[in-house]
Amino acid sequence: MLEYGKKRGRKIAELLEGGFMDILVFGLGALGTVFATCLKNAGHNVYAFIKKEHLSKFKNKKLKIIGLFGEKEAEVNEFFYELKDLKEKFLDLIILTVKAFDTEKAIYQIKEIIKPDTLVLLAQNGYGNYEIASKILGKEKVILGRVIFGARVIKPALAEVTVIADDVVIGQPDKAIDKTTLENIANMLTNAGIPTRVSEDVYAILWDKILYNSALNPLGALLECSYGDLAEMEETRWIMNKIIDEIFEVTKANNIKLNWKNSEEYKKIFYEKLIPPTAKHYPSMYYDIKSGKKTEIDALNGAIVELAKKAGLKAGINQVITNLIKAKEKLVFK
Repeated sequence: MLEYGKKRGRKIAELLEGGFMDILVFGLGALGTVFATCLKNAGHNVYAFIKKEHLSKFKNKKLKIIGLFGEKEAEVNEFFYELKDLKEKFLDLIILTVKAFDTEKAIYQIKEIIKPDTLVLLAQNGYGNYEIASKILGKEKVILGRVIFGARVIKPALAEVTVIADDVVIGQPDKAIDKTTLENIANMLTNAGIPTRVSEDVYAILWDKILYNSALNPLGALLECSYGDLAEMEETRWIMNKIIDEIFEVTKANNIKLNWKNSEEYKKIFYEKLIPPTAKHYPSMYYDIKSGKKTEIDALNGAIVELAKKAGLKAGINQVITNLIKAKEKLVFK
């Protein structure tokens, strides 16, 4: 890898041609473990930022993934839990994989270590992550990612890729990063075993996932069942249909562009094309609750409720679902 002094002022588009990157994976949950393992396995310099209390679970351990991306092992270059130790690192890319409720805190931490040539890739669920990151760091620093492969932590340092619905999609919604740079980052991820493509419509594609997750995740967590179970029951189909209808109403009122003309068009694809390949899948929110962890409900159905309020509307079903998940969290955290 080129020394930073030699590469200052050069674009990642140039650096990536035959070279390796210095990458920080910020958060080693399921997705973070997958990204870190694949990228280090492909030869990149990979560092990991984790909470101090989790260090003993990872230190001196190889990361490993199994499942649909194959079986891979890797030993990251170094683990960090304090920002001061990262300030001397000259990172090309930071991949943010923390839960949405930790985004603002994480972005302010990243701001302290970011260099002129560093870019940040958001590999997260839900609404609001891009808005927070671009406001704090600047749009020219932030790449939005839509990650739609599913993974779960079997134990610290070991994750399983359980489902792949599509490629990872990356882009810069405000066109503040040149396409060549984005294409090279996508190729780098693809070559590491994480199929990735670039799209100018990444924001609308992210909303496809918000629709999908908002309809399925909380109900699957509450009822402790798979996506296929939800689609088969008349009662849960009615609830999911109402969730989807409200999202279309709220996004239209907030001038948020979706890839579908109306909710009926989306629902046809949802039931006929999207659910069948993932019918046996249980949502990450289910595993969060089972593990006694906070969920991302505020970045999904909760975000719909807030956007509805902003537009002077009500999103009653999304409000009920949000309240039920929050109540479930309180019972688990007792």
